Amino acid sequence: MSAVRREPELARAAIGAYVIGDEILVGKRLDKHFAFLIGALAKRGLRLAWCAYLGDEPARLTESFRRSFASGDIVFSFGGIGATPDDLTRECAAEALGVPLALHPEAEQEIRARFGGELTPQRLKMGEFPLGSEIIPNPVNRIAGFSISRHHFVPGFPQMAAPMVEWVLDHRYAALAGRDGWVESSIRVFEAGEGNLMPIMERISAQYTEAKLFSLPSMGEDGSRRHVELGVRGTPDAVARAMAEIRAWIDAAGYPWEEARQEEAKP
Repeated sequence: MSAVRREPELARAAIGAYVIGDEILVGKRLDKHFAFLIGALAKRGLRLAWCAYLGDEPARLTESFRRSFASGDIVFSFGGIGATPDDLTRECAAEALGVPLALHPEAEQEIRARFGGELTPQRLKMGEFPLGSEIIPNPVNRIAGFSISRHHFVPGFPQMAAPMVEWVLDHRYAALAGRDGWVESSIRVFEAGEGNLMPIMERISAQYTEAKLFSLPSMGEDGSRRHVELGVRGTPDAVARAMAEIRAWIDAAGYPWEEARQEEAKP
């Protein structure tokens, strides 16, 4: 049964990620994709909305793809598109969409050029993608990834995945650059716990739809005084107004505080 897909306006589509492979979940490999993707998006004024880690388990992979295909999100999927029996991503994506796998002619051309006389049927299977896919060029070894329904599938090797994701962002989503530009500002509040700060946190959360409040309590693990880092991230105007209210409330409550950070994400 094919996934029921809706296509929200691309300009508003959330960006998500899957990191796939048992080797991540059992600790044989450390994930490098999550941090890379956050940085690659931030350089373009974009933000990651969600990330999920999945093992090599067909039913869970298929169901996860079915949900994200239906969401209309832009999704980057890392891993599971190789030639070994535990590489299940291609098959599960096809099943989630209700389409067959088919050897993509451009992917086949690249594989044949890569292996020449050493070509095997198993290697050729790496060019089998869900019907309707477009290739993502692989500048490292010419074994292409694929894109379909706003999902972009790349290998688990970071040195291959990184340039392929950059290519997708620049060739398919250049028009989104700067869409999620945001600033972040916060203060460190001393002699108060999060419970003491709940009234101002609830007020800011309800009042500012273009800014997202956060609080990070610290027990002084790094040698600093125990404190709560209280701040907001969002559009510059909303952040400035929200932080002015927070500082005024903290002053009125009598808690000592200091400035913590001001960060900006932009293309």
